[in-house]
Amino acid sequence: MAGVEGRVALVTGAGRGIGRVTAELLASRGARVMAVARSEDQLKTLGLDFVAADLGTAYGCALAVEATKKRLGPADILVCNHGLGSAHERVIWEQDPDLWRESIHVNLDGPFYLSQLVVKDMVDRGYGRCVYTSSTAAQAAEYAGSAYNASKSGLLGLMRSVAQDAGPHGVTANAVLPGWVRTEMAERSAIAEAEKRGITAEEVWQERNALYPPGRVVTPQEVAEVIAFLAAEESSGVSGESISVALGGIW
Repeated sequence: MAGVEGRVALVTGAGRGIGRVTAELLASRGARVMAVARSEDQLKTLGLDFVAADLGTAYGCALAVEATKKRLGPADILVCNHGLGSAHERVIWEQDPDLWRESIHVNLDGPFYLSQLVVKDMVDRGYGRCVYTSSTAAQAAEYAGSAYNASKSGLLGLMRSVAQDAGPHGVTANAVLPGWVRTEMAERSAIAEAEKRGITAEEVWQERNALYPPGRVVTPQEVAEVIAFLAAEESSGVSGESISVALGGIW
C-alpha cells in the first residue's frame, strides 16, 4: 500500500473550503473518507461518507470518530481542518470572552478530543498520520484576532505533543499553516474588515494579494496538496513540523 490508497481518513471542516477540497483529493487518491462538518446540507453534496457534528464539543468529536469506525473502520489518517475565523473579534481590551471561549473550544479543544480518541487506535495498529490546519497567524499574529491567534498557536503545541507521544509507534503529526486563502470564512473576515475601515471587501482582498510575492493569495487546492502529502505513507520522515503554505510571504 502506498500514498493514501485504502486508508481510512477522517477529515473535519469538510463542508467547504480547504477541508472540502482535501476530502475530495484524498478520495480521488483511493482513501476511504469520512467527511465531517456542522452542516449536513454541505456534506450531502460531496458524494462521500459523512457525519454532521459539532466539533467544539467532546460529544460531537466522539460522534464523528464512532461513525467512522462503524462505517469505514478506525482512522488511519486524521485531518483536523475545522475552525472558527477572526471575523467578529476585537482588539484585546474589547474582546468578547464568550467569543474567546467558543474559538478555543472549536479550534483547540476539538482537535484535542479528536486526537485523544483517534491516536490510541493508531498507536495500537502501529500506523497513523495526523495533520492539523493551523495558520500563519500562529506565528505572525493578526490584528484584533487574539482568540484565533492563540488557538492556532496552541494547535501547534498539540501537534508537537502528538508527534512526541505517538512517534515511537509509527504515527506522524504535522501542521500546515496557510496564509490568506479565499474561502467563505476568509470572505466573511474581509467583509467585516471592510465595514470597519470604510472600504470595499474587494479592496481588502487586493491588499491581501499584495502580501505575497506572486501577487495573489493561496488556493484551497494548494493547501490540500500539502495536506495530502503529509497524510500519505511516503511522508514517514516528516513529523512535528509546521509547514507554511503562504507563497513565500510572512502571512
